[in-house]
Amino acid sequence: MPGTKGPTEPTATIAPAVRLPRRRGIEFSLIVVAVLLSVYGYCAVGLAQHGTVPPGAAGYGAGLGVLALLAHFAVRWRAPYADPLLLPIAVLLNGLGLVLIYRLDLDTPGDQAAATAQLVWSTLGVAFFIMAVLFLRDHRVLQRYTYVSVVTALGLLILPIFFPAVNGARIWIRIAGFSIQPGEFAKVLLAVFFAGYLAANRNALAYAGRQIWRFERLQLPTGRVLGPIVTIWLLSVLVLVLERDLGTSLLFFGLFVILLYVATGRSGWIAVGLLLAIVGALTVGRLEPHVHSRVQDWLHPFASIDAGQGSNQLAQSLFAFAAGGMLGTGLGLGHSHLIGFAAKSDFILATAGEELGLFGLSAIFLLYALLVERGYRAGLALRDPFGRLLAIGLASIVALQVFVIAGGVTGLIPLTGMAMPFLAQGGSSVVTNWIIVALLIRISDSARSQYDGTAAP
Repeated sequence: MPGTKGPTEPTATIAPAVRLPRRRGIEFSLIVVAVLLSVYGYCAVGLAQHGTVPPGAAGYGAGLGVLALLAHFAVRWRAPYADPLLLPIAVLLNGLGLVLIYRLDLDTPGDQAAATAQLVWSTLGVAFFIMAVLFLRDHRVLQRYTYVSVVTALGLLILPIFFPAVNGARIWIRIAGFSIQPGEFAKVLLAVFFAGYLAANRNALAYAGRQIWRFERLQLPTGRVLGPIVTIWLLSVLVLVLERDLGTSLLFFGLFVILLYVATGRSGWIAVGLLLAIVGALTVGRLEPHVHSRVQDWLHPFASIDAGQGSNQLAQSLFAFAAGGMLGTGLGLGHSHLIGFAAKSDFILATAGEELGLFGLSAIFLLYALLVERGYRAGLALRDPFGRLLAIGLASIVALQVFVIAGGVTGLIPLTGMAMPFLAQGGSSVVTNWIIVALLIRISDSARSQYDGTAAP
């Protein structure tokens, strides 16, 4: 009626846009700290060995700093919401690896160019990192190449079969003095395939109408759904066994089981995976002579000393860890070069344990743990299944490598022969690890920007 007020109309309220902090300043500060720590380690080695600062310290610091800054500017431009810890951790681990390789170069007169070569490979790795960050605007694009990735990965795994074995394994391609390890690149491609296939078939894998076997909470779907991915996994593992690359075989198996568990949410896959791993390890350990000898070295690391033949590599590694104690002997003051030809690759962790001690070794493991945790966090924050599986798969690759290598050189498990991410000498490895970090940065940027009301769609 006129003169009376009707009920108040509810007004629609619009929630204000939430602007998330980009945290690029934090990333820049941490990168500066990482570069300074690496330069300090480089100088400490020179002071310990010769009593003076190495003449190349300034060039080393400038080169590492320029690479880190270029990577940082690429992230600041194309991935402003990315996790600020991923790049600094990679820079610090890569810098520490260069320091350790340079330190071992000083004790190997016949091979003093390893650190220079590693710096060149690191430059190439950062170049691939920058290209991935700049040109891969959306990680979901990779899902279109699910089957292209697996075909390429199998091709890369097969190639080394046609080349001579090196130290008992056919994992290298050597042409005119240039060598590459295709299996390092294949693991990223297989992670893309596993993530793409499982994301597309996750419902069928978790809730199949017809079951072929049932054990408590484990339900196996029909062979039509599970068959293709199992076939690809078996082919890759078979090729690697023929090449005697058991470390990568174990990595692919672990990656397959982890992503299958994450995609289906059924914990029974973990139990089946562990059972198959034990059966496979026992079978290969008994039938394959190269693997059997490694198992024997693991069970009896001091047998060669008792036989008067001197200490083998594993025994020297254990001696190095024991000599390091809690605080270490100091950079440049250890004797881990006595390990032999694998001191810069498989056993570089022994140098870190001897010269940095338990505290330094624990810090390195914490860096790896933090890198893996940030990868898992980025994946779990995503809404799309493919990105979630890809992030968890890439982070799991790093976690499995660290476990397999650290377990082998400390005597926890038999040696398998792999490269410690970023630390060990190996061009293919360091390039691949930089690509993994680039993909994790792209995924973490997508994970955080999806919650920012001011971000462009």
